[in-house]
Parts: sequence; structure tokens; C-alpha cells
Amino acid sequence: MPKVTPDQLEKRREEILDACEKIYRSKGFYGVTMKDIGAEITCTRPAIYRYFETKEEILLGLLVREYRSWLGKLAAVKNCADTLSREEFSDAVANTLKDQDILLRIQNMNLCEIEQNSRIEKLTEFKLVYQKLTVLFADILRCYSPKLEEHTIEPISLTFFAFLFGVYPFVFHTEKQLESMRLAGVLQTEVSIYDMVYNCLVQILPEK
Repeated sequence: MPKVTPDQLEKRREEILDACEKIYRSKGFYGVTMKDIGAEITCTRPAIYRYFETKEEILLGLLVREYRSWLGKLAAVKNCADTLSREEFSDAVANTLKDQDILLRIQNMNLCEIEQNSRIEKLTEFKLVYQKLTVLFADILRCYSPKLEEHTIEPISLTFFAFLFGVYPFVFHTEKQLESMRLAGVLQTEVSIYDMVYNCLVQILPEK
């Protein structure tokens, strides 16, 4: 049997994550199955278990990939944070998240079930990349305003990340949810991820 190279292993892993994302977008958490993921990939279904034991581990891997993507975008903001006003800083950070709907959806809607059904090593990988994000955001705040005292940075960071865990349901609605709100007479203002993040940061960030 030919030996599988590290590049091939990584390509297969990404293919599994791509298949999971496609199904998750169309069917949601409970619609994702190992069988359906297997039908979307070029390698055999048993090959999935070389990388992930459960569908939750695949979704966790997808979330880790999303977090790493966001890390790269935030790093670019850090490079110019010292030149930005509060409004410009809020705009820059909001722009890093406007296309990260899968990140927000998974962590808002399904993270508890995912963590419960993932092995400790997979969960640790996720916690490490999450920690990198929080450390980077704190560093960005220091760059934004060197006048910020250390005891104020942590509350700002905690407030922001806690806010992100609740954004998704305010931005995305199913047709059923929209119909029920219409019947109940609930006024729903359309907002985007960008709008929500921008408005949050403008409220919690001090002026320079």
C-alpha cells in the first residue's frame, strides 16, 4: 500500500472539513452525519476516523479553522491599531468578522454539544487557539491605546468575547422564525454581523 504523505493527510483533513461545512450550512447541526460527510469526500468513509471520531470533532475542527482564519485578520489590525480612532478601530475589527458566520454559528448554537462529544486532545487544541485569540485581542487593545490601564483591558476583552457568543441569533433567522415573529407582531430590525460588532466596540471602547 503506497505511503500517504503529510501533504496528502492535510489535504484529506481539509476535504473532510469542507464537506462538513457544506452540510452544516444547508442542514444544520443535527443534519450533519458521518455518512453524509463520507458521501461528499473522495477518500473512503472509514478514512474519516483517522482524523475524527465523531461529527462533533469535525465541527470542532471546522471551528478551529475558522478561529485561525480570524487570527490572521486580527493580526493585520494590530499592525495599524495605534493609528486608529475608536470608530476606525471598531470598523477594522468588525470587518474581520463580517464573513465569519460559520464561526459565530457554531460557537453560538452548538458548542456545548460539540465539547461534550469531543476527545480531550481535540478540545485542548480548540482551547489553545481560543486563548491565542484572546491574548491577541488584548495586545491589539494595548496598541490601540497605550493609555489603557491593564485592569481595564481584561473587562473589555471579556465583554467583547462574551458578546460574540450571542451575535448569531440576532443576525440570522430561519423562515419559520421570521414567520413566527410576524405573527407575534415582533418588530425585527435587520442587522449584519458588521453592524453588531461595530456597535458593540464603539460602546465598550474608551476614546484615546
